[in-house]
Amino acid sequence: MALILGSGSPRRRELLAQLGVVADDIRPPDIDETPARGELPRPYCERMAREKALAVRAEADDIVLSADTTVALGRRILGKPADEKEAAEFLIGLSGRRHRVITAVAIRRGERLWEKSVVTQVAMKRLSDDEVNHYLASGDWKGKAGGYGIQGPAGAFIPWINGSFTAVVGLPVAETANLLRAAGYPLYGENA
Repeated sequence: MALILGSGSPRRRELLAQLGVVADDIRPPDIDETPARGELPRPYCERMAREKALAVRAEADDIVLSADTTVALGRRILGKPADEKEAAEFLIGLSGRRHRVITAVAIRRGERLWEKSVVTQVAMKRLSDDEVNHYLASGDWKGKAGGYGIQGPAGAFIPWINGSFTAVVGLPVAETANLLRAAGYPLYGENA
């Protein structure tokens, strides 16, 4: 049995390491991440995690772990910004408002699939033009849903969350541990 991480995210690897887990292989799936017309943020995020888990090539006894993180501003899905201009639009939209960060996890072993999504409420302080411009210049927004990473410099913009900090970073650690156990992956020295 091998554990395959269906994600290229270094943040997800770091969060798995908190559980003492190192993936045997990393195979980021190549799927279309375009939201369906009218698709709401949580069902979209859950679909992405599931499709990623199903798209990764694996042996029948291997465990594939995939996840997706989406920032939701009302019904609007804020994925990874395409460029600095879109990142600026996201940050300005989030400035001074509450939003939701949804992270869905899907684990596949053979034909079985275990899934869980976690929704965290996040408040972003009102950002000045200087704060937005300085953050954009840092490049930290690249590859991050909603155009920011709470674990980096943008953490100074987040005075309040209600929910899972690790889910906002990209992988809800407690829920992921439960899913791995359900799929038969040994944690903390347990026998499979």
